[in-house]
Amino acid sequence: MDFRAVVLPIGRYLVIIAAAMLIPALADLAAGNPDWKVFAISGLCVGGAGAMVEAALSGPGTELKPKETFLLVNLAWFTFSAACAIPLWASGLGISYTDAFFEAASGLTTTGSTVLSGLDALPPGILLWRSLMQWIGGLGIVVIGIWLLPAMRIGGQQLFSIESSEKHVKPYGRVEHFVRRILGLYGAMTVASASLYFVAGMTPFEAVNHAFTTVSTGGYSTTDASLGGFDSLAIYWIAITFMALSSLPFLFLINLVENRRKLELQQVTWFFAIAMILTLIIFAVTRADTGQGDFAQFTHALFNVVSVISTTGYATQDYLLWGSFALSFFFLITFIGGCNGSTAGGFKIFRIIILLSFIRSRLRMAVRPNRISPAYFEGEIVRPSAVDSLLIFSILYAATAALFGLVYAAFGLDFETALSASVTALANVGPGIGPVIGPAGNFATLPDPVKWLLSLEMILGRLEIIGGILILTPDFWNE
Repeated sequence: MDFRAVVLPIGRYLVIIAAAMLIPALADLAAGNPDWKVFAISGLCVGGAGAMVEAALSGPGTELKPKETFLLVNLAWFTFSAACAIPLWASGLGISYTDAFFEAASGLTTTGSTVLSGLDALPPGILLWRSLMQWIGGLGIVVIGIWLLPAMRIGGQQLFSIESSEKHVKPYGRVEHFVRRILGLYGAMTVASASLYFVAGMTPFEAVNHAFTTVSTGGYSTTDASLGGFDSLAIYWIAITFMALSSLPFLFLINLVENRRKLELQQVTWFFAIAMILTLIIFAVTRADTGQGDFAQFTHALFNVVSVISTTGYATQDYLLWGSFALSFFFLITFIGGCNGSTAGGFKIFRIIILLSFIRSRLRMAVRPNRISPAYFEGEIVRPSAVDSLLIFSILYAATAALFGLVYAAFGLDFETALSASVTALANVGPGIGPVIGPAGNFATLPDPVKWLLSLEMILGRLEIIGGILILTPDFWNE
């Protein structure tokens, strides 16, 4: 294994993260907050470490092999979380490094779980850094999800390999061209959402922060009440629009903008259909109990459904107060997730489509054993290897959520908190259910070992589980 090829990109990206730390440093400096020194010194340390790594390992570029790609992606998430935690830990927040690492891992994976409270009174540098981590992490997730994970052939992702077939051929001649278009679209959506938030009544600072965390489907806010603190239907609809757009495949959005004729619509259609059906269900059940007008309650229902299935984690209200049905409802839809190749996490829409097609094909074959009935996706037959990979992922997904939940219960968490904490971390959603980690609570009171395990689980969710588990096996290192 070429460890140089693995470590060298880490050093280069650390320099980028260090440069990003200068942005909250300037925000604190302008506000007269002494934490600007913390961000500046942290940036110098992280950037210096990255520069030394690059200087020591620079040389001719080498192409990453699959094993090296697995190791790079794993090492990147943990290294960047550790680096991004430094200014949080050294700042005036007075939190432990455990809490700082949890907050950083939650930010970079765009999970949105938090250990912080009193957000309304925090200095601008901390609030901006939290939002920037999610924005940077969201962009990284899109690139990894479209470029690296399909090539690693995990969890059925090989369906989306941009090198796998004529249909999924590299949309642009070089990876750099492809990444440039993603960055352009990501930046344009950020600017558009910030502008609309500002017009709808947010301050420029609030608008920029919420644009960062909406487009990344991260969910960090500048206030403890999340978007509910603004009490504005216009702001809710802006958030709904951009949470939904950010849950769609970015290659689909690029093709749409560039007016390409061939658009793969099945995931997109299913996402909107599922969101609308779920919204109508929760609206019908709760409309008589909330005491709000129909349009307002429909907005709250749609907002919270889109927030959960897009794995953003914003809240307009504590929807757990809508009754026991709402509690079970929002827990179950936590598993759904957005589309492949988006900033959203979760189980993903494409897997649901293929699993239902696979189940249907097996039921047909049970009636007529000699009938050939394959699973389909986007009108094409799904290869058996992709179905096998997806089935393995599904089993591991359920087993991982259950196992971590059992471990959390062993640390004294009640069943509701333990299981929902595990699911929300693995799906990268943010809030769980119950009074402790629900939309009205946070993760600060959880034991430190649980926070470390939740951080690991968040990263596992972003690595599609198999990508994280694989490097722990002897075969990975022996072959």
